[in-house]
Amino acid sequence: MTAQATASAGTQDSNAHIDPAAQVASAGFVPVQTRSERPHSFEPGDFGAPTGREVNWKHTPVAKLTSLFAVASPNDGVRYEFGAGEQYVSSPLAAGDAPRGEVFLAEDVTAAVAWQGSTEGLHVRIPREEEVAEPVFVSITGLGADRRADAHIVIEALEHSSATVVLQHTGSAQYAQNVEIIVRDGAKLTVISLQQWQDDAVHAAAHQARVGADATLKHFVISFGGGVVRVNPNVELAGAGSEGYLYGLSYADAGQHLESQVYLHHKGPHTKGDVLYKGALQGKGAHSVWIGDVLIGANANGTDSYEANRNLVLTEGARADSIPNLEIETGDILGAGHASATGRFDDEQLFYLQARGISEEEARRLVVLGFLTDIVQRLGIPALETELLDAIETELSAVNG
Repeated sequence: MTAQATASAGTQDSNAHIDPAAQVASAGFVPVQTRSERPHSFEPGDFGAPTGREVNWKHTPVAKLTSLFAVASPNDGVRYEFGAGEQYVSSPLAAGDAPRGEVFLAEDVTAAVAWQGSTEGLHVRIPREEEVAEPVFVSITGLGADRRADAHIVIEALEHSSATVVLQHTGSAQYAQNVEIIVRDGAKLTVISLQQWQDDAVHAAAHQARVGADATLKHFVISFGGGVVRVNPNVELAGAGSEGYLYGLSYADAGQHLESQVYLHHKGPHTKGDVLYKGALQGKGAHSVWIGDVLIGANANGTDSYEANRNLVLTEGARADSIPNLEIETGDILGAGHASATGRFDDEQLFYLQARGISEEEARRLVVLGFLTDIVQRLGIPALETELLDAIETELSAVNG
């Protein structure tokens, strides 16, 4: 059984939120619509350069990503530094070195480019049964808008371990990146990908994860900076009783394109999934894209799953595309659903606050903070939560100014 639905709010045409399954490309064929059916290859040539008509590229400014459609030479556009937790960084992984490739399968040209271009993949490994109190912090700094880099990063949490890994992106670069996440049985792992690039940075990333039996993955994509940032998570809940929580937060300014195509595959029985992405947009040409695909497989009995995307448009000239998709192959589930909403300020909320003596500007600020803080508070890292709330305040001061 396959279900596709959407709910929208605000002034946008509801058709902008739906990806028509029957759409035919100009070449005369029906494109692959289901995420699970997309082709995989480690050879960039097998995909070719996107035209923008493909189902997974049609909302993306393809012309701004052309530098990422070929392997980088030289591959020196970013610098890696490690804060707390450097002791968990293992020897680099070449293609063919386990566990690199245990989970990852490139499903578009930029992922294949990153695979081929990364001769030494970064490997963060959390030992069996170890509980890591402080976050493992990986700083990825771009060295210039004209510099290129390809990367493959493996984050592996061994059985019954517990850790948080933060990937923080700053500076500017043209960066193709793969992040392969392996959560062994009984492990609890949080991965936070934080995009704080400069305005001229271009970043395309594929995150792919497998979660083992009775294991839990919390995955965050937080995008504030960058000219074009496309971070696509793909999570397979493979083991019985596994859980996946996929959260996202974006704040798009004028001219920015921030995108995430999320795929959650319930494969094992009695799995639980929760997807919640929120975004705010302001300024002419600000654009966010969220595509959420959930597949509940034939053997995923007892599944409990929900996905939602909420967007708040703060000014004229901004656009949010939001497309939720749900595919169910078994009737034996606890629950499954999805929702999407894009709109402007809630007039009733503003009226309530203004009726209590709060100025309109301050009321708008409080509404936006309340809308976005929900995701920030799920991080569980007080210093990072404070940093992000300050960043939101800075963004709001710009729109109010």
